Amino acid sequence: MGSVVAIDLGGTAIKAGRYDGQGRELASATIATPRPSTPAAVLAALSALVAGLDPERAAVALGVGVPGLVDVGGRLVYTCINLDGWRDVPLARLLEEKTGLATVLGNDANLAGLGENWLGSASRFGHVIFITLGTGVGGSLIHNRRLFTGAHGLGGELGHLVFDPRGPRCNCGSSGCLEQFIAAPAIARRFGLDPAVLGERAAAGDPQALECWRQVGRDLGYALVGLVNLLDPEAVVIGGGVSKSCPYFLPEAEAEIDRRSIIKRPWLQLLQAELGNEAGCIGAARLAFLTFTS
Repeated sequence: MGSVVAIDLGGTAIKAGRYDGQGRELASATIATPRPSTPAAVLAALSALVAGLDPERAAVALGVGVPGLVDVGGRLVYTCINLDGWRDVPLARLLEEKTGLATVLGNDANLAGLGENWLGSASRFGHVIFITLGTGVGGSLIHNRRLFTGAHGLGGELGHLVFDPRGPRCNCGSSGCLEQFIAAPAIARRFGLDPAVLGERAAAGDPQALECWRQVGRDLGYALVGLVNLLDPEAVVIGGGVSKSCPYFLPEAEAEIDRRSIIKRPWLQLLQAELGNEAGCIGAARLAFLTFTS
């Protein structure tokens, strides 16, 4: 099966690694994202990373996670709002020309979910909803251990489910999106404390902090029950920085799903993600293996 190079392209840092078919990391590197982060500058940085991680040219493919929208074939980046000048960039072709490696692209949140499904807390399951709670709310849908991204590659934008149409304006242009209620900035706005501080206070038994997290859990449960009824997953996995407080909000989310689901689902597992910041690279490696070696 050989090895693959995997890259997680972020707005401030680029993480990369080389992995074998069992998910073992053979080499790794992290660099700052170029400034300005134009396609040309990022392409040069990614190409140099690949050369450094695979000096003997032993890798068989390259997987890249990007913080934006990607076409269903994993070839084209439609847009990346946190990078400079990224619109309709044929990144896979450009990387293939630079590195000689067959290349596939994926949305970073999608690939984090794929990573958790391969080596993380969702590894026992074939059908998974993955949600990441951080600066925004992202996610991915796993069906038969493969990503489901819809007809054009744009599916899985769980943070932009309309939770309350009368809610706050969202950066996407809509109003009342889920991320305006349970992303880290939204939690800070609603309850007056950074989620990290709120988590510390909950850990100390502060009743007000615990009630804040219960409300987050109820809101998450309201959003999840529709997805659970629609998709019938075996597990829901929560990642991102806010997931550190999963013990304080997942029980309430689970209770809401149990109350509102059309059928009792004793098999459904709500789990905290395990891979942390490594999930994106691991998922990019998995996508490369699935695309080019299956």
